[in-house]
Formats: sequence, structure tokens, C-alpha cells
Amino acid sequence: MLKEKLLDDLKSAMKDKNVNRKNTVQMVRASILQVEKDKKIELNDDQILEVIAKEFKRRNDSLADYEKSGREDLINQIKEEMAILEEYLPRKLSEEELTEKVKEIISAVGATSMKDMGKIMKEAKEQLGVTADGKMINEIVKKILA
Repeated sequence: MLKEKLLDDLKSAMKDKNVNRKNTVQMVRASILQVEKDKKIELNDDQILEVIAKEFKRRNDSLADYEKSGREDLINQIKEEMAILEEYLPRKLSEEELTEKVKEIISAVGATSMKDMGKIMKEAKEQLGVTADGKMINEIVKKILA
């Protein structure tokens, strides 16, 4: 289970004195615990992957701001954190694979125009989960339906 892997990785990062890895794994574990407390549920591996993907996206979004400010120390730290988080996430689909999946989803929901975007996006996020970025799905749907 992913929770145990995170705990084991935290312990080994502490033994190895790898501060950035330790902090990143602790942050993920804290985010998971927060979601569990807020929703009063025990997260399964898929839900944990969603939490990790959100943390990855948060860092990816903030990276542009750090690059504008020219803070190399923070840029390197964010990139290292993103690399650590990526180890836990499944492989992202390529654009070709994603296009095929989106075409299947469009035909499955019977979408014919941009008005069906909501249905397509909902189904795509359910089927593809964290293996595809929402922006990428959106762009592909627009290309296909335009």
C-alpha cells in the first residue's frame, strides 16, 4: 500500500539525512492525513495518488513564479521535490495515447459538440485519473470537437 511505502521512504530519508526528500514525503503524508481528517475517511491508493498529483501540480504552477524572480535556490528545490513526487505517480500518457483515449470517451458519452465538454471531462478524469493532466485533456477535446 502507498501509505506504508511513504512511511518507509520517510524513515530511509531520515537515516540517509536527505532533508529535501524527508520534507517532501512528510508534506505528502500531512496532506493525506489532512484529507482523511476533513472527510473522516481512510484514503485508498487511488485517492492518495490524487493528493500526490495535487501537490505535484502545486509545485509545477509555482515554478514559473520562482523562475521569473530568478531564485535559483528555490527553483532547484522545487524541481527536486517534483522529481520525488513523480516517483510515486504513474507514468503520464503520451499525447498520442491520450488522444486515442479521449476519442474513445467522446464516442462512449455520445458527445457531438463543445456543449458536451463537461460530460467528457468528468468521464475522462474518472477513467484516466492522474495519468493525464486536465489541461491536456481539455486541449485535445477542443481539437477533436472543433
